[in-house]
Amino acid sequence: MDSYYHAQHLAEFRKISEGSPELGGKFFDYYGAVFADGALTAREKCLIALAVAHALQCPYCIDAYTRDCQEKGVDLEQMTEALHVAVAIRGGASLVHGMQMREKAKKLGM
Repeated sequence: MDSYYHAQHLAEFRKISEGSPELGGKFFDYYGAVFADGALTAREKCLIALAVAHALQCPYCIDAYTRDCQEKGVDLEQMTEALHVAVAIRGGASLVHGMQMREKAKKLGM
């Protein structure tokens, strides 16, 4: 079955810089710096990235950060807990926007 997403795209991601090497280089330099140890460890950043990947529903990122988490010693329970944090935030964000609906309904006399 053909899919819109192709696993080889992740492996070839750096080729995206070919159309604009200067900007691509700046992005990948920045990206590398973001994920280096700092106030947060690279491991902690990887878990955050995995949660964000699920919130954004990016299959490339989910694959990459699942692998990266495993390489950094993150276990399945920790990855699943990070996933649930993303689910809770995404669900809460959807629910709180319901307040706009309630406000609009009230203005319409409902």
